[in-house]
Amino acid sequence: MEAAKQRRRRGIVLTATGLKRLQTAIQSAQLQENDGIRFTQEELSIRIGVSTNTLSRLWSLKTGLDSRSVKLCFSAFDLDLTESDYTTGEEVEQFDGIEYPSGPVSVYSKLYIPRPPIEHSISQEISRPGCIIRIKAPKGMGKTSLKFRTLDYAKTLSYYTVHLDLKLVDTDKFLDLDTFLRWLCSILSKSLDIEPQLDEYWDKEIGSKLSCTLYFEACILEVLNNPFILSFDELNRVFEYPKLAQEFLPLLRSWHEKAQYNPVWYKLRLIMDYSTDIYVPLDINHSPFNIGLPIKLPEFTDSQIEELASRYGLDWQQGQAQKLMEVIGGQPALVNIAFYHLSQEKLTLEELLEQATTERGIYRHHLREKLDDLLANPDLAAAFAEILTAQTSVNLSPTVAYKLESIGLIKLTPDGAIVSRELYRSYFSQNLDEILQ
Repeated sequence: MEAAKQRRRRGIVLTATGLKRLQTAIQSAQLQENDGIRFTQEELSIRIGVSTNTLSRLWSLKTGLDSRSVKLCFSAFDLDLTESDYTTGEEVEQFDGIEYPSGPVSVYSKLYIPRPPIEHSISQEISRPGCIIRIKAPKGMGKTSLKFRTLDYAKTLSYYTVHLDLKLVDTDKFLDLDTFLRWLCSILSKSLDIEPQLDEYWDKEIGSKLSCTLYFEACILEVLNNPFILSFDELNRVFEYPKLAQEFLPLLRSWHEKAQYNPVWYKLRLIMDYSTDIYVPLDINHSPFNIGLPIKLPEFTDSQIEELASRYGLDWQQGQAQKLMEVIGGQPALVNIAFYHLSQEKLTLEELLEQATTERGIYRHHLREKLDDLLANPDLAAAFAEILTAQTSVNLSPTVAYKLESIGLIKLTPDGAIVSRELYRSYFSQNLDEILQ
């Protein structure tokens, strides 16, 4: 199959007739399912499977949308889209086919599967002044896809947003607190189209943290008219630098506390995602990881896997979800890879699972990356080898346990660590000698 190609297509706009039909169907559903209480924009977004930004564009009757999104809105309320419901609008970008799942799910994609009530809880929380939202999950669980939808929703509220992917930051920025905080203030200013004025506020006599705080208040928060969401992607990269972590992480908590009494700081909202619990010692009263809204992303359920299969256009039979989950669990990244290949190639589920841990299998690159992670870290390799050969769960040092959890190889239970999924147990058992070299 050819890779998905981007093209332009005339979008469609609802007519007054189409809008009335849809609104009537929504009102009927509200009466039958919600005691007449109006669905929120977030609830509609989750039900339909499109972003809140898409819904805002739909209601405007001005901006063209792709026909697939409009059909999703109608079908969610048991309606067929007819020619009288829409007219041709402006051009919109679309993609033919389905792209290979190699990163976050686009906010415009039909392949995003909500995990209620998480999306609704987050959309409610970001309206709270000074809030902190903490999203924890190993790689491949959909943290960034979830945050992209949160930021997209925030923009419909006219919030300012800045998303910082710490994986892209040069290593030298993490080696010194002053360097890191100056980088942070500089990148925030530039992202918000504010002229950086660091030298005017940085004062060695009062220190980096207070200089950064004064700058953040005077040059960012006071300048912005609306709430501001600061989003950190993979905050656990800071954990790798204990001196920085012990200074910077309490600073985030102090900013949250300022929002409890200082009107200027009311505008700030923090979203942090990380792959593992912090393993750097922090005073419990100074840690940002025991306050705010904690979100722990669960794996997909069998019903969510079946829903995703249908969005890939697969005729999924009863029991097939369970067969897939027995091998890979419900990790979104692994499930999407499976469905991509099942939908694009002449491949059966049985063939996919039989080849899963071989060099012919669809997970060969994914598994090799995990193996390379272990080979680059002998301590992790030795610990994981012990887990593979143990008959029961294994107790590990906190640092090793958290690192293995962050790359998704283990699950931490009250009794100790176990292999996270059968795919890894089978593959790494076959490659145990290489791990222990």
